[in-house]
Amino acid sequence: MISVNNLGMQFGKRVLFQDVNMKFTPGNCYGIIGANGAGKSTLMRILSDQLSPTHGNVTQGPGERMSVLEQDHFKFDDCTVLETVMRGHTVLWDIMQEKDALYAKPDFSDEDGVRAAELEEKFAELEGWNAESDAAALLSGLGIKEDKHQMLMRDLSGNEKVRVLLAKALFGNPDNLLLDEPTNDLDLETVSWLEDYLSKFENTVLVVSHDRHFLDSVCTHTLDIDYNKMTLFAGNYSFWYESSQLALRQQQQQNKKAEEKRKELLEFIQRFSANVAKSKQTTSRKKMLEKLNVEEIQPSSRRYPGIIFTPSREPGNKILEVKGLTASVDGDLLFKDVNFQIEKGDKVCFLSHDPRAMTALFEIINGRRKPDAGQYEWGQTITTAYLPLDNSEFFNTDMNLVDWLCQFSDDSSEIYLKGFLGKMLFSG
Repeated sequence: MISVNNLGMQFGKRVLFQDVNMKFTPGNCYGIIGANGAGKSTLMRILSDQLSPTHGNVTQGPGERMSVLEQDHFKFDDCTVLETVMRGHTVLWDIMQEKDALYAKPDFSDEDGVRAAELEEKFAELEGWNAESDAAALLSGLGIKEDKHQMLMRDLSGNEKVRVLLAKALFGNPDNLLLDEPTNDLDLETVSWLEDYLSKFENTVLVVSHDRHFLDSVCTHTLDIDYNKMTLFAGNYSFWYESSQLALRQQQQQNKKAEEKRKELLEFIQRFSANVAKSKQTTSRKKMLEKLNVEEIQPSSRRYPGIIFTPSREPGNKILEVKGLTASVDGDLLFKDVNFQIEKGDKVCFLSHDPRAMTALFEIINGRRKPDAGQYEWGQTITTAYLPLDNSEFFNTDMNLVDWLCQFSDDSSEIYLKGFLGKMLFSG
């Protein structure tokens, strides 16, 4: 359990939040949402004692242990992968180090023997004998194969380091778990594994994420940081959004009878709780929603700005046709005889166990690479835009931001884009 008492944070004259009082209790996962710069990561740093608040304090339950997802990907470069994970349980790791140092002493004394016995007892209580196998199981679940467990962290790719640091945070069943953007650089299978892991996790979890599907899968509560205040809502992201929008509509319809409003909200709660379906954690979530008092549902003050892309002319029915595409790299076959057709209105997601295959396909259909075989054809009225996985080449330029972006736009889009970015930069 984490208790927050009269918490406030201010940088100069800018107030992020103030007078925050709430408890985060075991068995629940709290999704922290808010606009960029609202204070999500700042809150996580305060909770993990990495940053001192302007006023107020944070406490844990007696004897509880907190684990935090590391953001420094180079911190453990001199450690092996397995060692990095086990360092996640600092108490157990310190016992292991002290134990090894004692047994390595050439002049092992009676006092050393007494201390070693004490350490062995604590080591057993913390299930230290299973530490390596538990750490290995976490790594395997996160896609780090056994042949890499003894490698140094510096020899891993960036994506692999993210997975190891995530395993480090999960290791040892912490009482309070803080995860800041845990799904970054994870593939779909690993995200699914993490969702399943957290849905069975019985302690307290706080997670910051921009992935609303992930938040929907794991969260029992939503903490909204908005307009210098924090508001805690029951339910996951979708429930928070839909219920707050429903409450907002009702607030705007002042002439609606109170009993009609109550009935509408109750029907919404019952409908939403019936859709909850995942693991034992969601059983308690369903009961919580069913018991939710309709007076607790309040509209959010959040606004949802967005960039709406409107084509300069109406596209035809045919968007893209691919016939027999085949591609390989360094002798490895990435895909063979790929055939598909995309029509107006389609939204398509491409999945692959090999990210090179996705990169190759998109580079081919965007004219940046030739296939080994096959062909593709865009519709007559179609223009395309492409954000590559490796976009470093676009930043090796002396162009300013506006001119760099405008090189990908037609004349009318350039005028709009300069105006839009000018307003954005002017408003800070």
